Amino acid sequence: MTDQPLGSRPGRKRSAASRDAILVATLELIAEVGYAGLTIEGIAARSGSGKQTVYRWWPSKADVLMEALATKADLIVPVPDHGDLAADLSEFLRDTFALGGKQTVADTLRALMAQAQVDPAFGDRFREDFLLRRREVLGRIVDRAAARGELPAGVSRETLIDVVFGTLWYRLLATRTPVGPELADELVALIVRA
Repeated sequence: MTDQPLGSRPGRKRSAASRDAILVATLELIAEVGYAGLTIEGIAARSGSGKQTVYRWWPSKADVLMEALATKADLIVPVPDHGDLAADLSEFLRDTFALGGKQTVADTLRALMAQAQVDPAFGDRFREDFLLRRREVLGRIVDRAAARGELPAGVSRETLIDVVFGTLWYRLLATRTPVGPELADELVALIVRA
């Protein structure tokens, strides 16, 4: 297992303790100062790391923040396997929407998506290291359901995943309508009944 960050550059390996301190500091600071106020200098000071250490492992504050949020999502949103699409999807969506429904997380997701639109290099890393990473997690649930013959007829794996994440991103970016357990239940009903 590598000790390199998402989208990392070659170089000296980092310690797990330093990585964790930097990611925790980033999440604490984003909650306090927002994306505009977040700086590499602030992250370094809060984490007890050197500014050069942070820059050596991540090319920008957006990259540090992306890894911090991806790591948090990996820890909070499990990949359930109850042997049933409705149960697995319900748990995954409820946990995903509970995390995405927190104001700080929603604001962070909006900031990262905005940065991905204005910085093509970061946009590539964001798609690869965050968006596709979350799609792969849901893809494991969908693939198991497909093997059990539970997917709706005529609906592809990719479309099902698009419906789930498309709904989340539409609400985060366009309508700012809250996401929560009710939305998870509606999507499960829509997908399972299809």
